[in-house]
Amino acid sequence: MGEKTIYAIGRQFGSGGRAVGRKLAERLGIPYFDKELLSIAARDSGLSESLFSNADEKPASSLLYSIAMGNYPMATGALGFNEMPLNDQLFLIQSNTIKKIAEKGSCVIIGRCADFVLRDNPDAISIFIHAPLSARVERAVNVYEIDRDKAEDICLKNDKTRANFYNYYSDTKWGMCRTYDLSLDSASLGIDGCIEMILKYTELYDKHHKSVGDKVK
Repeated sequence: MGEKTIYAIGRQFGSGGRAVGRKLAERLGIPYFDKELLSIAARDSGLSESLFSNADEKPASSLLYSIAMGNYPMATGALGFNEMPLNDQLFLIQSNTIKKIAEKGSCVIIGRCADFVLRDNPDAISIFIHAPLSARVERAVNVYEIDRDKAEDICLKNDKTRANFYNYYSDTKWGMCRTYDLSLDSASLGIDGCIEMILKYTELYDKHHKSVGDKVK
């Protein structure tokens, strides 16, 4: 990678993806962005932060049929900015915020299609944190203090919302291994184990590309 590394982390609900991202950022001494992105996007755009919060990782609800059919022209440029649904405008503003943050230096960004937004950024590593549903339910109960009889349903509903958001705004599939540089099972590795794997991947990536670069020279 270059002098900086941007870690874009997607996650299943209850997988501990946020914990992985936060601890990774602390270990590396780099900024961590999750809901902080909403505040920055609101400040930069002059819009209310509540607008971004209400639309956070949700596609335009009035277009659910188009999402299901996969025929809404979000990425085609068929619509002008002011003609787009509000959620789509907010997504573009938030995407610009993500790109600006990535320009400043190494950081960790959680969710919000950051891996897709930064797909052409050579300094970005895309990561997906997942775990079996049973492990995610246990985390939801023990860490998030969600009622056990509701935990499974909440996990599945949040995953569905995130998948709809990601699949709507990107041209890849949420949660599929080929979408990401690295896909990790937090139930098998643990939070710290996921961090070690991410750091090892970064080390090997840097070594490989340096070797390739030296051969080209």
